[in-house]
This record gives sequence, structure tokens and C-alpha cells, in this order.
Amino acid sequence: MDNKMMKEGMELIDAHFKNEGVSRRDAIKMFGLGGATALMATGATTEVKASAAKGKIVIVGAGLAGMSTAARFTNSLDNPDITVIEPGDTATSYQPGQTLVGAGVWDNADTEYQTADFIPNGVTVIKEKAIEFDPKANTVKTSGGKTVNYDYLVIAAGLKLDFSKIDGLGITESITSRGDDAAVRKVIGQNGLASIYFANGATDTWTQMQKFVEDAKSGKKVKGVFTHPNTPIKCGGAPKKIMYLTDARLREAGARENAELMFYPNGSKMFGVPEYHNAIQKQFEERNMKWNYRHNLIAVDPGGKTATFNRHWKEKGEWDEDLEEYGINLRSEKVTVPYDFMHITPPMVAAEEIGSSPIGSGKGWVPVDKETLQHVKFPNIFSLGDIAGIPMGKTGGSARKQYKVVVNNIITLMEGGDINKNEKYAGYTVCPLITSLGTVMLAEFNWTKKPTPSFPLDPSQERWIWWLLKVYALKPMTQFGMLSGRA
Repeated sequence: MDNKMMKEGMELIDAHFKNEGVSRRDAIKMFGLGGATALMATGATTEVKASAAKGKIVIVGAGLAGMSTAARFTNSLDNPDITVIEPGDTATSYQPGQTLVGAGVWDNADTEYQTADFIPNGVTVIKEKAIEFDPKANTVKTSGGKTVNYDYLVIAAGLKLDFSKIDGLGITESITSRGDDAAVRKVIGQNGLASIYFANGATDTWTQMQKFVEDAKSGKKVKGVFTHPNTPIKCGGAPKKIMYLTDARLREAGARENAELMFYPNGSKMFGVPEYHNAIQKQFEERNMKWNYRHNLIAVDPGGKTATFNRHWKEKGEWDEDLEEYGINLRSEKVTVPYDFMHITPPMVAAEEIGSSPIGSGKGWVPVDKETLQHVKFPNIFSLGDIAGIPMGKTGGSARKQYKVVVNNIITLMEGGDINKNEKYAGYTVCPLITSLGTVMLAEFNWTKKPTPSFPLDPSQERWIWWLLKVYALKPMTQFGMLSGRA
């Protein structure tokens, strides 16, 4: 089928479902495992050729990136020797679904996997935390006192949510998306505060959102605030997704006119790709959703329901005769705003035991070449997923491209080859940006910061067909594709 025929066919499908709707049962039939495989056949699955190369491989982290990497190694090596270090029982769970949980589309159970169900045959798992790294001796020490040797090390440990960087919350430690969140949940998920970035927080977001919608429905004038911090974050579109979904739930209840929705991002754009930035800004205007750029959340008063931001900007300075240009003065001020419902996207950091180790960096992330994903100092160490220190790529869709590069490169090194001759990671990132209960803008791009659509449709348009992809197809693609090491 050529691109013209595919485009025409997909546009007809999109228009039909948008007008007629589709039942959950029919959608599951269409976008189950078989439908997902067919829809994503454009480069989504690959055959793996086994290698006789030998070497001890250690993977730190059993999230989507780490476990997919382990699976691909088992497919790619005749006699694999793979150890995964991971203390959590649910690390492999489907984090992209937490946005849907936060809006009441899914339940938490729809996103939670048991990591043990996805451990490839023959892979050894150490259910402890990696706490010390000695790249010169090629060893990792665990929280249980084990010293693990390796020939090749893969860091896929994800990142941590650091609510402690926000004053007033009373939170002192960072957390992971799944794990012990008791201290955070005492504050986030209560009294109008919410965050979809940890699993229980997503469930609580739906509870808080419903209260917000009910207040608006009763005739009360309410204000919703949505934040985006001054650190790199995973799924950069999620702060906007939950705002779109709040707008949708308010409209569904007939209460949108009683709510003001305001987005406070630290940056100066909606999206780094101009085409997507323009599309999102237009969508915000059409929905009467407002925004204030260059605002970083620094404090919250949960009792008084106020949020304080550092508003920052640049001003032209004095003329420099030597440089023959004007200087730039950095300005800032504190701005405090009230809220009835606030979704907090917390600052995000690398785990301290990794960021402050010899394999970490000043910013915490593991420094790797952005195309080969090889460590800049230690050639037998690679990193992928959220913890990798690359300009973009903190999404599951990025990990789907990255883990193949990592596996190919390590096997090439094991065989004595040159990884620079292998296919490189081109920066592919995908954000299925949910824009309503029924539409998604499938934003795909790479290092060029230009749209790189996988399908012959305008990627800046909201479409019903991408909603079906997001809600029904991507999860089985992950379960039976990535986590098998083949997609």
C-alpha cells in the first residue's frame, strides 16, 4: 500500500470513528495485539540474529527500558549471561497509562505489571538496589552487600521525583513512580493537590479532579493550576495532557464556564518543535485554557491553597564596547497565585547513588554519546531511558528505539567490531498528546526538532484514531512487543 492510499484510508477511518464513535469491545478487537502489530508494522518489529559472542552483562533497572534490553539480549545471543539488579516488584509497570488513570479512563490495575512476569528465561535477577559503582574494577555493589562483576554495564534505572525541592510541602525525600510513596501521599493527593507522576498519585488525581469538577458544577468559580518545572522530566507532554483532560471532564459535566485553567511552565514554549508548539497554543486558545511562561513552582501552602512561582525573564543590559553588543540582565520575582486544584509536575533527578558516582555527572544523569548511547568515559558502559544524559528521549517511545541501539552496540563490541558503523539513535521521541476524551495529537520528532511522522497524516492535527492507538494499542505493543525484545 502506498502512502497516498494509506493516508486516504486512515483519514476515512478517523472521520468515521470521530462521527460514529466505537465501542470499547470493538476497539479492543481492532487494537488488540494483532491490530497493534498491524498498525505499527512500519519498522516496529525486527528479526534478531543470534550471535555466539560471550560476555557478562549487568543491567541496572527493570523498568520498560531495562527489561526490554534484557529480552533483546536473550534473543540476540546464543549463550547469554545477563543479570538484572532491581529491588522493586512492579518496576516494569506501564507508566504511560498513569495519565489515563488520572482522568478516570483507566484504573491503576490497568497499568501495574509484576516484574517477575516479564523476566526472560535464563536472566538472573538480584532483588536489591545498586548502590556503588566502580567502573575501573568493573563492579557494582548492592544494598545487600553483593559485589557483582560485569564485562558490560547497562544503566536503565529511570529517575526520581523530587517533591522536596518545593518548599511548604514538608516532603524531604525523593520517590520513584512505584514504591514507597507514603510520605508524599500525605500531601499530594489531598486538599486539591495532585500529581500523575507516581502510580498512587495518579489514582488520587482522579479523586481530586472529580471534587474540582463537582465544585464547578455546583456553580462555584474555581481555578485549576498546572505546572512544569525547571528540570528535565519524563513525558514532557504529560503536564499538558492532564490539563486537557481536566478541561474535557469539566465540559462533560457542563461546568467549564465556572473554571479557570492556567498552565505555568518554566520554559518559554509549549513544545520544542515549532509545528507542535503552534498547534498546542491554538488548541489552548480554542479551549480558553491560559498560560504564563517562565514560571517555576518553588513553594506551596497546602492549607491556604496558594502556589508561589519564580517568574523569570531577560532584559537588555548596557552596551559592551569591547564585544560590541548589549549585555543581558536576568530578572526574577516571586508570584503567588490561589488554586482550588493544582497538578504538580515535580522536579526530577537521577538517583543520588548513580548521579554522584563515577559513572554519573554534575547534573546527575549518566553522560553518554547521544547517538551510540555509550558512556563518554567508560566504553563498556551504556545507558538508556530516563536516566541517560541526552538532550531528549525521556519517553517509552524513545526507549523503543534506544534499546536496540544499546544491544547492537554491546554485541558489536563483544565481537570486536566498530560500533560507529552500526545504526545510531537519531533522537526519536514520540508524545501521544491527549487533547480531549477522544482525540490525540501524535507528536513525533528527533534531533532535528522537526516532525517525523510514522504515518502519512498531518501530525499537528488531533485525531480520534490516535486516541484508539493510545488507549487500546500501545499497552499490548509494550507488553508483547518491547518486553519481548522484538518491537
